[in-house]
Amino acid sequence: MCLRPFGRHPGASCYHEFLLATNFNQYVGIRLLRKHPNGVTVECRVRKELMNFAGVLHGGVTATLADVAVGQALMQRGHKTTTVELKINYLRPITGSKVTARSHVLRIGKTLSTARVDVFDESKNLAAVALVTYMLLESGGRVVRK
Repeated sequence: MCLRPFGRHPGASCYHEFLLATNFNQYVGIRLLRKHPNGVTVECRVRKELMNFAGVLHGGVTATLADVAVGQALMQRGHKTTTVELKINYLRPITGSKVTARSHVLRIGKTLSTARVDVFDESKNLAAVALVTYMLLESGGRVVRK
């Protein structure tokens, strides 16, 4: 196990374990593909349980990928966080066998952080864009006060 006490940075090989630390992320099937200097890329295999009534990826799954991509990018920097706001524009339906989300951390402030996420379908077409704001937390889930 790579889990570290709160406040300590995990080792480089531990981020995948943190991603799978929630049952929801495991159920959706999200996996970390790449780490970038300003974010991460995560992926999810599209399967029947994740489709909506129209036979395309459910918008909630797309939003989840955007949320997780930002959370993982901030965790890489040693931050414990919670989502404050997520705004997403869906540009095209996702019907292929996988979807990827690439986060770009725009700013980390004293108490809030903002990032953009680009979501791509299997053919690398831009399928959605999101703007996500996270609150930075102290141990025990308290808000950072600076």
